[in-house]
Amino acid sequence: MVEGPFDFSIVKRAIENQLIEFNYYDLRQYAQPPRRQADDYPYGGGSGLVLMVEPIFKCINHLKSQRDYDEIIYFAPDGENLNQTTANFYSTKKNLLLLCGHYKGVDQRVRDNLITKEISIGDYVLSGGELAAMVFCDAVVRLIPGVISDLSSALSDSFQDNLIEPPIYTRPQTFNGWEVPKILLSGDQKKINQWKDQQSLTNTLKKRPKLMKD
Repeated sequence: MVEGPFDFSIVKRAIENQLIEFNYYDLRQYAQPPRRQADDYPYGGGSGLVLMVEPIFKCINHLKSQRDYDEIIYFAPDGENLNQTTANFYSTKKNLLLLCGHYKGVDQRVRDNLITKEISIGDYVLSGGELAAMVFCDAVVRLIPGVISDLSSALSDSFQDNLIEPPIYTRPQTFNGWEVPKILLSGDQKKINQWKDQQSLTNTLKKRPKLMKD
């Protein structure tokens, strides 16, 4: 599930250029044989299944014996919201261990004793944490030096300065009667930059005013 999306585009090139490395681990490998059960019903009743503490504990301990981790991250709906500032921060780290929940989540003892950071990609529930982990990785990887040939492109994205980026255009100059703003064709870079700054401010105030308060 995770390997497929990482076999394309920017992330694939980053892997091929040895700028990043992904390793994948199945919790069932750390569960008790012969069934290799990694989940069970919750104490106190209720529907759904919960990932058990023991295989997660064994997995994390095994991985920590091989290398040091800057953070052990669990993806949960009630975690800290992922934003551009968070992505910037983690792009400077060396090793991250990501735990993907499933079913109803993980035994609370995992969160209380093994996890150092909890992250959410939005106020909604997914079938598992794998999709959240992929979103997190894509947002972080593109900020690592060398992944994108022009790092200034990533640093000018929306939310980098708590602003939405300005409108962007490319050829043709005219299509279906729709014109590119003349200022962008003027060649006056100072005025173009002023226009872009004004557009960023206007768009942010209109679409995401909370960013201005932040």
